[in-house]
Amino acid sequence: MRTAPAPTRRADRDAPVRSSRVESGRLARARARQRRRRAAAAFVLLGAALLVGIDLLRGGTHETVPTSHTASAPSVAESAEPSAEPSPSAAPSPSPSPEPVYQVAGDIPASGPGTWTYATGKGDVLGTAGTTKRFRVAAEKNIADEELDVFTEMIEQTLGDPRSWIAGRQYRLQRVPNGSSYNFTVYLATGETTRRMCATGGMDTRMDGVSYTSCRLPGRVVINLNRWRLSVPDYVNGKIDLTTYRTYVINHEVGHELGRNHEACPGKGKPAPVMQQQTYGLKGCKANPWPYVDGKRYTGPPVA
Repeated sequence: MRTAPAPTRRADRDAPVRSSRVESGRLARARARQRRRRAAAAFVLLGAALLVGIDLLRGGTHETVPTSHTASAPSVAESAEPSAEPSPSAAPSPSPSPEPVYQVAGDIPASGPGTWTYATGKGDVLGTAGTTKRFRVAAEKNIADEELDVFTEMIEQTLGDPRSWIAGRQYRLQRVPNGSSYNFTVYLATGETTRRMCATGGMDTRMDGVSYTSCRLPGRVVINLNRWRLSVPDYVNGKIDLTTYRTYVINHEVGHELGRNHEACPGKGKPAPVMQQQTYGLKGCKANPWPYVDGKRYTGPPVA
């Protein structure tokens, strides 16, 4: 019996072909992966090159990324922007305080025409209680208007101060212009005019033949220009500024107009009462221009 030849197995015939195809597929995939890696690397390099180019165009530099979170003081090259506030060493030094004035330099007219320039306008009411007393302010006509302005301002500042006569709550005071109803007038007068005015009330203002002091007549407070400009020896030699003397003489003479009489120094080293005749000397007391000290009326022994 013929035996038919054994059939060739398909698997045997296809094996080499399939193996070849598998190897070819693997090779193709490997090559594709290589191409992708190269493309990715090229892309990264291209991106880096673009960033460097942009920075170069901007002219900037990259800030170094710190490798530690520990803060450190910046180097000189990396110091922060200067603060808008100047350092203490760069701050301007304060301007020196003005030198105190003890006397006003310049010629002082010895006499005048006896006629007056009056301050204009109306001042505020000074004080919170008591009878209102209205007053005018005037300077002799040969005294400059600028000095009248200073005189007027000084009177209002003095009488409106809480250490002045308004502290007693007996009086309120108000400056009024000429032509208004008033109770008294405060005059700034040359020495000779002061002498003549005060002599009508029986007072002699002279010392060594020169009109020296101020005075008060009913309804008239007369401030001697000589004292207004030159103060007095105890103040000048004691380095007590001219403003303090001017404050004193205003409060002293207005005090007379308000019914106050002279008082004496209560003891060496103590403040002088404002009604002490400080123009003739402090007599061991310390200069004091105010009738109220530490909120209380300050007085000395009455002078008979």
